Amino acid sequence: MIGRLWAGVDIGGTKTAVVLSAQPPQAISRRVVATLPAQGPERVLASIKKDLFEMLTEHGSSPEALAGIGVSCGSPLDRFAGVIQAPPNLPTWVDVPITAILSREFGCRCSLENDANAGAVAEHRFGAGRGVENMVFLTLGTGLGAGIICDGRLYHGASDSAGEIGHVRLSRTGPVGYHKAGSVEGWSSGGGIAQLAEQLAAEASAKGRKTMLAEKRAGGTPLTARDVAAAAQAGDALAKRILRIAGMRLGETLAILADVLNPERIVIGGLALRLGDALLEPARKVMRREALPQSAAVCQVVPAALDESIGDVAALCVAMGFHDRESKGRATDL
Repeated sequence: MIGRLWAGVDIGGTKTAVVLSAQPPQAISRRVVATLPAQGPERVLASIKKDLFEMLTEHGSSPEALAGIGVSCGSPLDRFAGVIQAPPNLPTWVDVPITAILSREFGCRCSLENDANAGAVAEHRFGAGRGVENMVFLTLGTGLGAGIICDGRLYHGASDSAGEIGHVRLSRTGPVGYHKAGSVEGWSSGGGIAQLAEQLAAEASAKGRKTMLAEKRAGGTPLTARDVAAAAQAGDALAKRILRIAGMRLGETLAILADVLNPERIVIGGLALRLGDALLEPARKVMRREALPQSAAVCQVVPAALDESIGDVAALCVAMGFHDRESKGRATDL
């Protein structure tokens, strides 16, 4: 029988993963189910419980061996009450008391954390943020989230809302993110890049200019950030321009973070891993130009290191209590 175990649950709009670990961040077992938000939370909750029971049994263990369960999920949520409050990618998950459900089922402590915050802790403990005391983690997906590590601890803020850099407005007009035109999320998230691609591809078509994006758009399928990345890699000039614009706006954001928080490292996950220097080089260049020299000089901008495993590791970090600002010192006792 394996000794003490931790379980992580990473809930996303597309899929939900359940992982079991005897020595985080390595997982000894993993199960995935399609989230299908339109169907509500009940089916996924039943799958989480079933999968975790089966994984424990497969490894000759039982719920009594669980030291903790961690849940990582998008906001809004109440991490103190352990309630998921209908995030944009889970609109039917209205006030789901996830920690109470799992604690009652498995008889152990269960904790909930915002996925960007949990990702920040994961990269700080096990990824590209190791060895630094002050770090910002940005996750660029359909939206844009952030987590802040300050003096070695996750910073939550007065109302548990720290890190919402995506809501900051960079321009009066522009792609919409966080219901705000010209926001950081609008300019530099996957959803924002898709909006910009639609606009510029339509303009190119109206002017009779040939571009891979205009041709794809003519087929009736909405453009995505993935389409932009593929076209840029194929040498399409418009796609390259879109990524350059998104990167420059991201750089303005990095300069704000560098000046306000003075981090040693800004770690960027999600799109940055797929787009690489096509996005990050313009961002670094603008940050160096816009930020205070003393802040820019000490701030590295690097891609996340945990890649596709970040959601699993993030949930395990929550299980171990690393997300809790009061846990520094006691949570390292594995």
